[in-house]
Formats: sequence, C-alpha cells, structure tokens
Amino acid sequence: MKINKPRQSTVTSDAASGTEADRGLAGIIYMAAGMFVFSAVDTQAKFLTDTLHPLQIAWSRQLGLLMGVLILLAVRGIAVLHTSNPGMQIARGVLAAGSATLFILAISFVPLADAVAVTFVAPFIVTILSALVLRERVGMRRWIAVIIGFLGALIVIRPGLGVFHPAMMLVLLAAAFFAARQILSRMLSRSDRTATTVAYTALAGCLVLTIPLPFVWRWPTGTLEVALLVGMSVLAALAEVLVIRALEVAQAVVVAPVHYTLLIWSTMYGYLVFSELPDLWTWLGALIIVATGAYTLNRERVVARGT
Repeated sequence: MKINKPRQSTVTSDAASGTEADRGLAGIIYMAAGMFVFSAVDTQAKFLTDTLHPLQIAWSRQLGLLMGVLILLAVRGIAVLHTSNPGMQIARGVLAAGSATLFILAISFVPLADAVAVTFVAPFIVTILSALVLRERVGMRRWIAVIIGFLGALIVIRPGLGVFHPAMMLVLLAAAFFAARQILSRMLSRSDRTATTVAYTALAGCLVLTIPLPFVWRWPTGTLEVALLVGMSVLAALAEVLVIRALEVAQAVVVAPVHYTLLIWSTMYGYLVFSELPDLWTWLGALIIVATGAYTLNRERVVARGT
C-alpha cells in the first residue's frame, strides 16, 4: 500500500497536467484559426477603403455577426441574452466596434503588413492586463518578454526617424481596444456562454456604428464590391467566434502570442493583392516580437506540462 500511494498521486498529477496541456493546445488552435480568418477580413477591408468610408466597412464587418445572432435568437429565444454582466458584455461590443473602425481607418493610409506588425503590442497588453485584472500568474521571464516585445514594436514604428505615419497611432489604439476585449472575453467566460457573448458583441457593436452611419453611407456598386462586403461580414463573424472560443478553453497568456501569425498572412495578402512588402526595419521589429512571443508560448507549454 505504501508503494501504490505515490504512484496514484503521480498518475493523478500527470492526468491533470495533460488536461491543462490539451486545453492550452485547443486554445492555440482556435486562436490561430481566428487570426488566419481575421487577416483575410483585413485584406478585404483595405481593398474596400478605396471606395467606401471606413465606418461603413466596419459596420459591414459587424453585420454578418448580427445576422447570425438574429437567427440564433429566433431559434433559441431571448434567453440567449441572459447575462450576469450586461455592462461588460456591452463594453466588449463597443470595444470590438471601435477596434475594427480604428484599424480600418489606419490601413487606408499605411501598408497592411506594417499596421499588423504594430498590432502585435496587443498580446503584450493582454499579458499585462492578465496579471493586473485577471490575477493570472505572470513570471519574471514573461515580463522580460513583454519589455523586449515593446522594443520590437518601437523598431517597427520608428518614432522620430521621419518615417512615422500618424495613422500608426490609430493602430496602437485599436490594439489596446483589442487587448481589452480579450480580457473581457476571459472574464465573461466564467459565467456566460459563448452564444451570449457573441450576441451582445453583435448587438452593441452594430448599434454604436449605426448611429453615425447615415452621414457616411454610400450604396455599394458592382458585383465585386458587394461580394467583398458579404464575404468580409461572414468571415468576421467566424473569426470572432474562434477568438472567443480560444479564450474560453485556455488562459489569455497562453493564446495571446498566437496573434503573431497575422504577420505571415498579412504579408502574403499584402504582396498578392496590393504589391506591398514590409521593409527591413519592419521585418526586424516583427522578428523580435515573434521571437519573444514564441518564447512565451514555449514557457506556457512547459508550465502546463508541469516540467
């Protein structure tokens, strides 16, 4: 009996560690898929800024999610809207709408890959807020990674060197909004269902963007413009659900570094669609950020495995 007890304890510990590792991996996969889809949405949005106002494009992004929510309400009833945190739910929707609008406005002036590289500060903001708001454990090594990551972002932005575009400040603000809504997603996942969070995001976001919409609205013309608006709307809804799900199954500090995969897809789309490629400094700064993100992700995997 004395021999069996330590074995049982070890097995139990390994099982718990394995479960945590599995949840972390699932969260990473969901987040990676969400970033891939978001990149396609951003590409469509930038293309549309040539003819449509960024506010109208942002509203169209929310429309697909809203249509899905209306169908959900018709099927399941108004009970879907039951929440213990209506204020946080509405705030998340407003942050989502604000983040999308600011980013779309910014990429109408700057290259897509450059803007995406600057948004990489969002995971670092998430890490900071995870410690301050969610009280999640963030060790010294991850704090160092946050500092190095911000230095990488400064290399991309290069303030004071004559290449800084004011629109980059909009990207920084959009990144802060994005990080804040991720934290709210994590907090809401403790009490509310995914369907509830998605519903409030769609309703609150569309309501906020609809108020000023009449002042900038222009009816889309041509099959391509209509197709892009519809496609962007549907894909944005899918990406939103994937990110929410990622934050439900794993800690924010685990999935946040996966945000960096956006650089791969935005560079690819930027080159294929807009003939844009990041310059050497952008690549250098992005490489530093990605490297620190990869290190952070590896540390989380080690902790999850209990080694």
